[in-house]
Amino acid sequence: MTQPPSDTHPVEAALDAFVTRYLAAYPDLDDVYDPQWRSPCETGAPFPGDDGELRVPWQPLRRHGPVDDFAGLERALEMPVHDDIRRFYARYWSGGLEAEAPEGHVSLLLLWNGEDVDRLIENLIGHALVKRRARSPFTVFFACTEPDSELFLSVDNDTGAVLLEEPGRPPLREVAPGLAAFLATLEPAAPQHHPER
Repeated sequence: MTQPPSDTHPVEAALDAFVTRYLAAYPDLDDVYDPQWRSPCETGAPFPGDDGELRVPWQPLRRHGPVDDFAGLERALEMPVHDDIRRFYARYWSGGLEAEAPEGHVSLLLLWNGEDVDRLIENLIGHALVKRRARSPFTVFFACTEPDSELFLSVDNDTGAVLLEEPGRPPLREVAPGLAAFLATLEPAAPQHHPER
């Protein structure tokens, strides 16, 4: 097994390894084509799907150069965002990726385009306000659980631990000591399970 370069952050290495496993299992990814919601990760022209709806092929695409998606959020909250979550979101342009974790199904939330970054930040500001009202530590969500569940996974901004949460409530429990360790446990699952599909 090839080891990642020594300058690769553990979260980046774990996400890269999962993306490699994912593409080996599901090399032909596509999503509904939206001319107003394009992505750098689109890999070809739109085509008619089985139901006649236009679809577009895509694959996770590494983002390069310095990426600072969270600078505005950090200014608004007057606190830094945990480095693990910064690196997770900055690594790829991608649709959501499905996985099986030891405890059940997970839908990783990744960024489709620049507008998706803006949407994430807006959602995190709302999430932070709810956390402050509840006097709970700030967390940054990165995955959904089962499609019919409100439970989600987040990173504790202070400790870096992966937590299971539900909206407006204190975290239910710790799932993993860190994001890299959690990502290393994931196995690819069929793409049609994603809640946005």
